Amino acid sequence: MPFHFKNLTKPALLASLLLLTSAVLAQDGTIYPLETPAEPNAILLGTGGVENQPAPETWFRQWGDPMARNISTATLTPFLPEPGKANGTAVIVAPGGGFSWLSMGNEGWEVAEALAKQGIAAFVLKYRLNPTPPALEDFSAWMNRPRTAPSPAPTSDSSQVANPPRPPQRDLSNQLEDAEAAYAMIVKNAKEWGVDTERIGMIGFSAGAGLTMHSTLHSKTMKLAFIGPIYGGMGPVEVPENAPPMFNVIASDDFLFLGQIGVIESWYKAGKPVEFHLYQNGGHGFGLGNPNRTSNRWFDAFIYWLEVNKFLAKK
Repeated sequence: MPFHFKNLTKPALLASLLLLTSAVLAQDGTIYPLETPAEPNAILLGTGGVENQPAPETWFRQWGDPMARNISTATLTPFLPEPGKANGTAVIVAPGGGFSWLSMGNEGWEVAEALAKQGIAAFVLKYRLNPTPPALEDFSAWMNRPRTAPSPAPTSDSSQVANPPRPPQRDLSNQLEDAEAAYAMIVKNAKEWGVDTERIGMIGFSAGAGLTMHSTLHSKTMKLAFIGPIYGGMGPVEVPENAPPMFNVIASDDFLFLGQIGVIESWYKAGKPVEFHLYQNGGHGFGLGNPNRTSNRWFDAFIYWLEVNKFLAKK
């Protein structure tokens, strides 16, 4: 069953993590195996499995954060505010991980807890993923393979500079189905969970930002009241007529930035409300924030944005 914030404890997984020594919680990016948590409050979304999935869902930790991969069964975990504090607004939280793993702690549970403290009903979406190698050693080698950040190709064509080509469209049919099922479940249980169905938004991180945007652009069933893509792709998009207000965050030293603000321009030219925060530093995958980075204040700015736009007023 869903639970209220005052009764919240993360899965036993996180409690045990806090007890581990700093030597075990290596900060060098090493991947360690992790026992699959019970997740007693996760609700099955019933959206099916993943074709050609070679292995069951498994968990690991990197940078001290719990992460999951080979997810074939989508779930939704509610983080509800304390009784009497709820303001009616709800947010679907989509963690990132390149659609191959999910950063469940850094970009999921921690964010949901912070939202619940603000009176917002938060729902962490654990969506289905692309298959990865069954063996952790093989997955680790794949994760740590040499990669270079893409860079814009030099060109003398000014039209190409002003209008960079759109990347090829991913097949996100499974992930969109999961997001739509999450939205439908929140609407169905809105009375029990204290949710105003006119104030359901979605935020996502990295790939989760991509899913948030994909849901906004392509879903026929989700009527999102606002969206918050956090360090997602910045290329231009075709904005639908019913596009919601957008709060967008990225750091200038993020490999996804590349000096592009196409999605911001798309929202602006479509006449849709948009707020954009380009931070000096923060890199990629900072979640709620890392020490001594200017991007660490983004969550406060997001909450203020919600307040100004009257999403935090109780109804």
